[in-house]
Amino acid sequence: MRALSVLLVFCCAALSGPIAAKDSLGIFNSWGAFRDPNVPRCYALAESEEITGKAERKSYVSVGFWPKRNIRAQFHVRLSRDRSSNSRVMVGIGGRRFQLTANRSDGWSQDKRMDAAIIAALRSANSMTIESTGRDGKPIVDAYLLRGAATAIDAASLGCSRLR
Repeated sequence: MRALSVLLVFCCAALSGPIAAKDSLGIFNSWGAFRDPNVPRCYALAESEEITGKAERKSYVSVGFWPKRNIRAQFHVRLSRDRSSNSRVMVGIGGRRFQLTANRSDGWSQDKRMDAAIIAALRSANSMTIESTGRDGKPIVDAYLLRGAATAIDAASLGCSRLR
């Protein structure tokens, strides 16, 4: 039942834009992998397992692949609440911390090198937190389990290998 719930959440809410056919590449614990051949793009993503405070939206993390743009394994987060404009967005994975580039509700790696370091950390840790400060001054902490992350990322990578 959890897998069906994960699939529905990811297909319906995770990525904004026009509704398009998205192919499921698999559900791996709390992570899913999907392909959108119309764009073309593939992505692995997970919804947060736990949040601090009242959420304004579903929070999620994704690792995306856009073969025609030559983008591989780009790390992205959607925060559960809008952040304060002067607060940082920090990712904590297995004792390592990364500061993301961010707008009001989303964060991305600063460059390809950071993408690679985050993906490597995801593969060797059990959990991850995304932290910032909300517009209300209260902490934002979105927590994720990483079991299945490596497999979902690999499935997304393989799913886009033919879409070049």
